[in-house]
Amino acid sequence: MPSYIASLTIVLLIAMVVTRVLLMRKSGIAAMKFGQIDRTDFLIPPFALFYFYLIFAAAFGWPTVSRQVFFQSEPVQWIGVLFCLAGLALMLWSILSFGKSFRVGIDPDHPGQLITTGVFSFTRNPIYVAFASVLLGQLLVFPNWILLVYLGAAAWLFHRQVLREEEFLQKHYGKEYQEYCRKVRRYL
Repeated sequence: MPSYIASLTIVLLIAMVVTRVLLMRKSGIAAMKFGQIDRTDFLIPPFALFYFYLIFAAAFGWPTVSRQVFFQSEPVQWIGVLFCLAGLALMLWSILSFGKSFRVGIDPDHPGQLITTGVFSFTRNPIYVAFASVLLGQLLVFPNWILLVYLGAAAWLFHRQVLREEEFLQKHYGKEYQEYCRKVRRYL
């Protein structure tokens, strides 16, 4: 059962983001800005699709690259499920807190307002924390070396994107953003 829940969380996580992007498009806001700053970002989707396949292969017994696991522990798997569910809840709270300022990527032309309320009063990057929580949870449910590598790569990619966004936000919002950074941590 934990494996089915963990695999469902990745679907729900992506569905939340896609739904938000589509709803914003209906209201005239182009929220999908992925890869517009750095074209090398388009190397990420194939690796993400392979990750999705690995999760579903582990959950449903499909052919996969490796079935080697670090350990077998149902209590640890349920802890992983809790991380996945916490990540989903945090993602939903993030999307709601973002309001019309939500973007996938950096939008230098229409950045929206600086959001410092809701979940953003606890962490400046709740969406990345949500994704990381889900990835960590899935690693606990499917403890293998490939997902461990993916978790490390994702942490690096998230941090790289956060630094890009912080540079943009600093330039765009100036002192308001500096003050926000003094009050609220980058991650947790």
